[in-house]
Amino acid sequence: MRVFMLTITLLSMFFTGCTPVVEPKKESENEVLETNTSPEKDVENQEFSITNKEVIATNLNVPWSIAKSGDTFFITERTGKIVKINKEGMTREDIQLKKPLLVYGEGGLLGMELHPDFQENGLAFAYHSYGTEERVKNRIVTLKYDGTIWKEAGVLLEDIDGAIYHNGGRVKIGPDNKLYITVGDANKPETAQNKELITGSILRMNLDGTAPEDNPFTGSYVYSYGHRNPQGLAWDIETGEMYASEHGPSAFDEINIIKKGKNYGWPTYTGEDHAEEVEPPLFNSGTDTWAPSGIVVENGVLFVANLRGEMVRAFDISSNQQSVIWKDNGRLRDVWKEGDSIYFITNNTDGRGNPVPEDDQLIKLDLSFD
Repeated sequence: MRVFMLTITLLSMFFTGCTPVVEPKKESENEVLETNTSPEKDVENQEFSITNKEVIATNLNVPWSIAKSGDTFFITERTGKIVKINKEGMTREDIQLKKPLLVYGEGGLLGMELHPDFQENGLAFAYHSYGTEERVKNRIVTLKYDGTIWKEAGVLLEDIDGAIYHNGGRVKIGPDNKLYITVGDANKPETAQNKELITGSILRMNLDGTAPEDNPFTGSYVYSYGHRNPQGLAWDIETGEMYASEHGPSAFDEINIIKKGKNYGWPTYTGEDHAEEVEPPLFNSGTDTWAPSGIVVENGVLFVANLRGEMVRAFDISSNQQSVIWKDNGRLRDVWKEGDSIYFITNNTDGRGNPVPEDDQLIKLDLSFD
């Protein structure tokens, strides 16, 4: 792992007022509450330096994903808004969907990714829940942005089985210009081993919603399977490797290298336990609990937002070591990296956290590297 300077200078900020969204209290990220059994490194002992902390935005309402175009951030709120944040301030914008948004359990408005030509065409891709509490569904749609409102412009895929928990929901465009989507097992673990179903899998599609001809299973969107509740996707632009984060059952959370057509074991195998035909995780939490969500990777280091773990954690892929970058803002849902700065959104208003005044927040950390 790189060696970083050892000076930490923080800007302290305190806030007032926020109303959390009421949600079932069950921790589906890891159903059984665990006591950490592996020692955490102290922040003061990490090989990096935080030179500045800045709160970019406050009073977000259950934020889920970060997207950015130029100097403008767009953050989805699970309750059904997209928040625009730039130098002019913060605006909460409407999204007009052709099937009503269902905000239930872990469902709602989840992942969003901007089209590569967003500044010219105003298009984006989003994942949201719909249906009823008795019959939860998810769908992937194209949105058209007119500068103030987001309108559904087309459907790429719908009727995806969902549930109160395990909906997946991350949407990312890979270096091959294909759309990748994480889908949870919808509380039906056995479906993750069925390649003919899309629950418990990572999907790959063309930007028009068709299945690429070079997908591993003919005519199918499924790119990899055997997943429980994958929450993050990222690519190392130098190596082309694809990574995903995944919530395990009662700990055994995973960071995986995703390979075309491979089986990641759930529900038969977790952690280091795997058969020859199953891909083992690159990292797993053992009996500790991370609940890893959004991820980014750069120069062989994965940066991961952790919900239950309440931290930004860094994984050095070549040395197989990990460290804690930040752990002072509670539950963290997504992370974005730009230059020597890391941005993350807190997720304390989701019914499982302990929100402080003016939660949730978009926070920027400036790192100093040797």
